[in-house]
Amino acid sequence: MRQLGKRNIVGILIDAVDYEASVEFIARAARERRGAAISALAVHGVMTGVLDPMHKFRLNHFDLLVPDGQPVRWVLNWLHGIRLADRVYGPNLTLKVCERAAAEGHGIYLYGSTSEILAALRQSLQQRFPGILISGSEPSKFRRLTAAEKSELAARIVGSGASITLVGLGCPRQESFAFEFREALSMPVLAVGAAFPFIAGHIAQAPVWMQDRGLEWLFRLCAEPRRLWRRYLYLNPAYVFLVALQASGLSQFTTEGQLPVEEVQAG
Repeated sequence: MRQLGKRNIVGILIDAVDYEASVEFIARAARERRGAAISALAVHGVMTGVLDPMHKFRLNHFDLLVPDGQPVRWVLNWLHGIRLADRVYGPNLTLKVCERAAAEGHGIYLYGSTSEILAALRQSLQQRFPGILISGSEPSKFRRLTAAEKSELAARIVGSGASITLVGLGCPRQESFAFEFREALSMPVLAVGAAFPFIAGHIAQAPVWMQDRGLEWLFRLCAEPRRLWRRYLYLNPAYVFLVALQASGLSQFTTEGQLPVEEVQAG
């Protein structure tokens, strides 16, 4: 189990951590009924914080930010000499957390995506982990939550008896949600991105050989070019450029951000 603390990657504090330590952190927070914000960040997630000072503040105040993408793990190892053997891939982390939750009797609440995907996700999780307790689920409203809706949603999640909330709203909305709901829910809130449709079987995942070589972005770009082309063709080169500046010492990337004041975004 490896948990070597947070390291600065172009201004975003990524945890040098493996699957075992990540799952243990989440399970402990669930047992202790302690609020915790967790997310798995690939390049896109890192760059959302680089480009938005308020989102940088959110991310750098998370309890756990794991290296989801291979390029994030590679840079973590290269710049900071960490030697992590594997990334902590969001969909796999989700499955490992659900397996642990089933073993320990922790209820899971699923928030985000669509009713159709949630139904398939519930079925998939129940087939994989017999006995898993899914305390509740609710699709995204695909708009900002009002203050009243935020309070009502928190009450529903807490009232369900869940010990862990999994959020699938897409980046950066899900991280905004986890940041703002952490204390209200008093449980770990894990932003899992595309894990919902992946596990539900609605979107195909890249072959393992592409994942291992950091080419998952190319697979997803080919699958959804109209939605993702700007994300990958602009942000990936920008990430490489900024990492080069950090490695060369030409730029120092501060981890400070700007306190966010806007309402929670819910999809």
